[in-house]
Amino acid sequence: MSAVYRREGRKLLEYERKVARHSDASLFVSPAEAASFREFAPESATRVYAMNNGVDATYYSPEAVDGNSPYPAGKATIVFTGAMDYWPNVDAVIWFAEAVLPRLRDRHPGIAFYIVGNRPAPQVRALAELPGITVTGFVADIRPWIRHATLCVAPLRIARGVQNKVLEAMALARPIVATPQALEGLTAQPGSEILLAPADAALFADTVSHQLSSPHGALGAAARARILADHDWERNLDRMEELLVPSTPPWPNKVQAETHHGY
Repeated sequence: MSAVYRREGRKLLEYERKVARHSDASLFVSPAEAASFREFAPESATRVYAMNNGVDATYYSPEAVDGNSPYPAGKATIVFTGAMDYWPNVDAVIWFAEAVLPRLRDRHPGIAFYIVGNRPAPQVRALAELPGITVTGFVADIRPWIRHATLCVAPLRIARGVQNKVLEAMALARPIVATPQALEGLTAQPGSEILLAPADAALFADTVSHQLSSPHGALGAAARARILADHDWERNLDRMEELLVPSTPPWPNKVQAETHHGY
């Protein structure tokens, strides 16, 4: 299939360059992706802009969440949220459950791992047979499951584009441990706003264990502040309005905005 994918990549790039040439502006979901496309399409570089992907920071705010926790009282809980028939998410929770969680249970025997999201694939449902793992399936409101978790994880080994699950957890001021793949397109600062760990079972487990044992108290508040600064939809869409109305340079007078995703 490599030859097929290479051809697909070439044809897609040809098409997107054509679209960009005939548009007054092309918007990308992160500064990194905008910079990448400028290299691929230098003829349109001056009309390429970044608009960070976002989250509704009012809806996903700690104050908007019901105070009743969906988790058993007094138990340390780790949560993963997402569409659970999407292969990168399936791969992530299987890897975490089979390779990382046993290492954590040696150090934190009572820990519980919750997999929360629609349409869990058969491989995901099977994880509920393992000790300490709950697969919820559909929930009416994802926010309490994030807000009341001790820790959120994004152990993605395969990822493309911006991960809304990470944005939502940050908006709800929760500490998150994520792989580099899960942070593509985000401006979060590792160490102060989010905890970064490679897709290595021992190192990922060490990072999670350290946060459980010695919580970084300011992490959640710093994550929320980053969302408000860079990933709040209300703020980000203001830039779209600037592009859609007549203005002085550097903004175009008439805009047909084309959103591109990563290569």
